[in-house]
Amino acid sequence: MQNKPLTLLILNGKGAGNEDLRAAVNTLRDEGFNLAVRVTWEKGDGDRYVQEAVELQAETVVAGGGDGTINEIATALAAVPAEQRPALGILPLGTANDFATSVGIPEEMEPALRLAVLGKASAIDLARVNGDRYFINMATGGFGTRITTETPEKLKSALGGVSYFIHGLMRVDALKPDSCEISGPGFEWQGDALVIGIGNGRQAGGGQKLCPDALINDGQLNLSIVTAQELLPTLLHSLTRNDENPNIVSAQLQSLSIRSPHEMTFNLDGEPLTGSEFEIEVMPGALSCRLPPQCPLLA
Repeated sequence: MQNKPLTLLILNGKGAGNEDLRAAVNTLRDEGFNLAVRVTWEKGDGDRYVQEAVELQAETVVAGGGDGTINEIATALAAVPAEQRPALGILPLGTANDFATSVGIPEEMEPALRLAVLGKASAIDLARVNGDRYFINMATGGFGTRITTETPEKLKSALGGVSYFIHGLMRVDALKPDSCEISGPGFEWQGDALVIGIGNGRQAGGGQKLCPDALINDGQLNLSIVTAQELLPTLLHSLTRNDENPNIVSAQLQSLSIRSPHEMTFNLDGEPLTGSEFEIEVMPGALSCRLPPQCPLLA
């Protein structure tokens, strides 16, 4: 019998005890699939395991965790020469799983693992920030970033993605817009932004669709700026209605620059980056990702 190609599963330590996943791994191994498992413990582990996958000539690297874990593995894969780069598979083991949810990855472990191992690999874009940081899903700035970076871990564990929204409602009194200037090819905007979303994917913060029309293989980034002083009605409007919202400025760009007179924090798939200047560009077709046949984010 010919040996099946190697798939290396890289699991975030928090999700490593998932019994359904253990059962799914055993089922696929019993069917003859060649699966190896690694568990991250500290910063840098994901990068190390991707290097190991390359050395072992793995066909696929599966990121098992939330958006932060997917970001870590995608970033490591981006540094691998294209001819040696394994495909990326995704197992949703995080709190919000915004990217996995929006691309249509099954929540159940066995179907998700089968897709990660056997699914058709599609070329997808990656976004690069200031030359050395990346996001596969979305960069968010402003009030939304403060919510996701401050939401208590216990609330996240108990309520999942909706915890961000609830914590946000508790913090509406702390609204402070970010004064900034955003520019790109054929686009200029200056003012006070409550929320900034730069989407390769569509949603962040546990299901908030900041960039509802984004596609992950169109060579573009979708920009949404919430300018209203009334955040809650604006967010509810964007969640419940499809017509144009006068309080949201939108654009599609291949690159953009953000300048602010004070420090801002952007959340890159859950990883904070603070500064006063941000250069963001799309990297078309940077990764190969195993996605469902009817993935809504593919052009």
